[in-house]
Amino acid sequence: MDKFSKQILKELLPAEKEIVPPAKHAKGQGKDATHPGQVDHWSSAVLLERGAYLRKLAKAGDGQSGEMLKEYPQHATMLSFRSRDGEAELHENFADIFYVLDGRATLVTGGTVAGPRTVGPGEIRGERVENGTRQELRTGDVAHVPAGVPHQMLVASDKTFTALVVKIRENPEV
Repeated sequence: MDKFSKQILKELLPAEKEIVPPAKHAKGQGKDATHPGQVDHWSSAVLLERGAYLRKLAKAGDGQSGEMLKEYPQHATMLSFRSRDGEAELHENFADIFYVLDGRATLVTGGTVAGPRTVGPGEIRGERVENGTRQELRTGDVAHVPAGVPHQMLVASDKTFTALVVKIRENPEV
């Protein structure tokens, strides 16, 4: 994050804690780099610190924020923060695994996406999931949503939700 962006965020956000810029990758370890046998590790403390940073960005924005941690050939890891409901989503080629780091939300799965629109290849968004199954997710829970299954995160107005998300390509030819 450049100096100008940091200054804007400091003016927009309360001075509860210093803004922490996005994590830097070690030399040769960009988000698209792959190193066979290399192990990536994010401690709980680091993920929660990143979550606090995303919370501040969400507060200054629309109530949600995310950060790509690393992309790999067949999957990606990201961090997601929400203080409001998300859109309905359907990923034709990717499964989502959510590991709840903090907070709670209701995951709605199945059913149909109301008002669907294509936002990218194999990526559909919509207003809500209709006739889906609801499951409450809490800190420590893990949920797997297979490719092709509509899903949506609902967050109560007084709650927040921070999760590590692993996106796994289920169709390797895509």
